[in-house]
Amino acid sequence: MKTVLIVDDAEILRLTIKEIVTKNGYEVIGEAGDGKTGVEMYEKLNPDIVTMDVTMSGITGLEALKQIIAYDPDAKIVIISAMGQDLIVKDAIVFGAKSFIVKPFGEQQIIDTFRKL
Repeated sequence: MKTVLIVDDAEILRLTIKEIVTKNGYEVIGEAGDGKTGVEMYEKLNPDIVTMDVTMSGITGLEALKQIIAYDPDAKIVIISAMGQDLIVKDAIVFGAKSFIVKPFGEQQIIDTFRKL
């Protein structure tokens, strides 16, 4: 079973993603409400997939992405961003994100993205 770390400052979005991925055979092994905690949890838990929000207080999703990729260049990180953040998404791909999902998202979009990884 593939493991997932969810990093998002919105608890409702973490819960929504958790429900979707758990229902589809993935195990959520950690949740973080900010980028700094997300980086620390990645290094401790070494999940197969990370979902990373872009806009968070403290360390942003892009900064957390860079730190995780520096630690593990093979990390599979999926950026989750709001519509209209095209430039941020492009930067995320350059920094090492494997894919991105635009909010609002549907269940199938998350599962299809995970399967492509």
